[in-house]
Amino acid sequence: MFRTVGFIFLMVLCPALYGADISHSQWNQLLQDHVRMGPRGQQSQVDYAAMKRNEAVLDEYLARLAAVSTSNFATWSDDSQLAFLINAYNAWTVKLILSRYPKIDSIKDIGYFWSSPWKKSFIPLLGENRSLDDIEHKLIRGTARYGEPRIHFAVNCASIGCPALANRAYKAETLDSQLETATRNFLSDRRRNGISKGVLLVSPIFKWYVQDFSKGWQGARSLREYLAIYAKALGLSDGEKAQLISGSLAIDYSKYDWALNDVGK
Repeated sequence: MFRTVGFIFLMVLCPALYGADISHSQWNQLLQDHVRMGPRGQQSQVDYAAMKRNEAVLDEYLARLAAVSTSNFATWSDDSQLAFLINAYNAWTVKLILSRYPKIDSIKDIGYFWSSPWKKSFIPLLGENRSLDDIEHKLIRGTARYGEPRIHFAVNCASIGCPALANRAYKAETLDSQLETATRNFLSDRRRNGISKGVLLVSPIFKWYVQDFSKGWQGARSLREYLAIYAKALGLSDGEKAQLISGSLAIDYSKYDWALNDVGK
């Protein structure tokens, strides 16, 4: 009996040690407290000054992520894994910004001529010291396990041009709806996506990761087919949607703003 009670007690305190998903409640609270969502969720700003004052809480959360072993991670559902990786990417990006805040105007200020901020190996995660690129391109995109192009609207690069950092942590049980909301909100932002002078302007994200939008998600085998799924969010008429699919509607890319997504900027 005592062994059973002790096991349950440890499960509650340290679920990651026993194959259970971990709680993202600390990260969720930090987001709720310090991320300000814009109209219709199209953009968000981070109160990095306030986040800096609560950095100890962020550090506790990051330590919880670091404590997850690869063997236990492998037992989780795909949605639990993906929510974990998205949250890890976003939380470590905030931590990276705080390492230089307030003397920073863009995440690119952290990089060097020979190395970008995304290639810095400073993240203890799943048994290795990793970079942000490792999380996005190896752990998320580098496996066929997830096949989820909507992650590009969930991982946040701390820039105005990036899709909004959501003010809630991603969770396995709501992951699909959260990813769908993030995608539609971003595509409905006419400053970055929409028809302009007869041309469909979309974020450079669609140029940088065009292959991810052409791998058959929801049957989409090309960027045009993927964008057609979100014709309503893009503000396309039925005729413009038909032109998009047929190839007669030109596609071009809007400018990307690398300025820090800071409330104080």
